[in-house]
Amino acid sequence: MKAQDQYLQYVRWSEEDQVYVGYCPDLFPYGGVCHGSTPVEAFTILSEMVADTVATAQAEGMELPPPNTRPMREAVPA
Repeated sequence: MKAQDQYLQYVRWSEEDQVYVGYCPDLFPYGGVCHGSTPVEAFTILSEMVADTVATAQAEGMELPPPNTRPMREAVPA
């Protein structure tokens, strides 16, 4: 697994902006980091940004934040 694959990346529709917005909450905690006219376009841009951020941090010897965001909560029996 590549280092960037540890980080949750997701895309959602922004009604306010009328575009798809890409997020990676562990690397970019302050909100959406890219946008696209389709979800595929936004996710492609986001994936490139995450890969570049991870590669730059590793090349410069910077410590990356731990991947803490999970895609879903644990199921809790009723």
